[in-house]
Amino acid sequence: MQWKLSEEQDAYQQTVRDWLADVAPSEKVRRWLEAADDSAFTSRFVADGWAGVGLPEDLGGQGGGLVELALTAEELARAAVPSSAWLATVLALPALAGRPGLAEAALAGETVALLVPAEKVPDTAAPLTVAADGTISGTVSRVLAGDTATRFVVPVTRDGHRELRLVEADAQGVGIHPRPLLDRSRSVADVVVEQAASVRLDVDAAAVLSKASHQAAVLLAADSLGATERMLGLAVEYSKQRHQFGVPIGSFQAVKHAAATILVGVEAARSAVYFAAASVDGGDPQAALHAAAVKAQVTADGAYAADSALTLHGAIGYTWEHDLHLFYKRAKLDENLFGTVAVWNERIADGLALV
Repeated sequence: MQWKLSEEQDAYQQTVRDWLADVAPSEKVRRWLEAADDSAFTSRFVADGWAGVGLPEDLGGQGGGLVELALTAEELARAAVPSSAWLATVLALPALAGRPGLAEAALAGETVALLVPAEKVPDTAAPLTVAADGTISGTVSRVLAGDTATRFVVPVTRDGHRELRLVEADAQGVGIHPRPLLDRSRSVADVVVEQAASVRLDVDAAAVLSKASHQAAVLLAADSLGATERMLGLAVEYSKQRHQFGVPIGSFQAVKHAAATILVGVEAARSAVYFAAASVDGGDPQAALHAAAVKAQVTADGAYAADSALTLHGAIGYTWEHDLHLFYKRAKLDENLFGTVAVWNERIADGLALV
């Protein structure tokens, strides 16, 4: 099956790609990543109106859905630009239903993030404890965009029931400790909360966290797709330039086969990712399985393609000066962010009742 985007979606993807080519060329991206400061890009991304695409109008977005969000994720990865603030806000925004002012602030640049470990599926994260007076205490390691978040959506338990509460990042009792990642296009921080004030969010906690999990799976698969496509392009371009025995290495059968294998993976991933996005948006009964499948398969293939692309580049692929490492690290992180391949495969097995 080959998934076909609509004309409007094709046009949107091309517009994002053109915008990124103008705003985020490689030399600028490198400066942002080396400075560990994504504020310049994030501010421009918000100011030019991209932050609200794919998000509900009643939350301050511009409409659309997960397909449009996946298109955005794919293009952000193709450019290797910082994306933690965008992804964290997309996943946490549904928790702000009923609080339009906070939702609009989040889309205007005040990042909101789920207070869950970046290596865990959001709906499996162990909730913190909330006291009778509404204060929260606990430590959460490696929170996506935890270093730049303005506020956190915190899963907690009260009387045996899960709920979501909102904590301001600058509130008394909140400590934020950034942690380095090999992939500098994303950021995480350990967040320590000690009797910090919070307010209850009047939403269905289980539904919000389940939606966040499905969206995270699809968007990370789309991110991996974008990074993989870019690595393939770099490998093919290099194979035409690099000569051995007087001919381009791209004429060697082994190189052709390796590149063709990556290409097959890219095309299969594109159809699967956008089918899964439409499935989740449409409330398909098997949407959870579709999301799990693309998170497991596409990110695993992306990590494998990263190794293949590195082999095709040879020694130059290991250098800081070549752009390959930007996408290599991104694909490797996608494989583990918000759940490993094994975790998502377990979800597929459980959903299919194979055991």
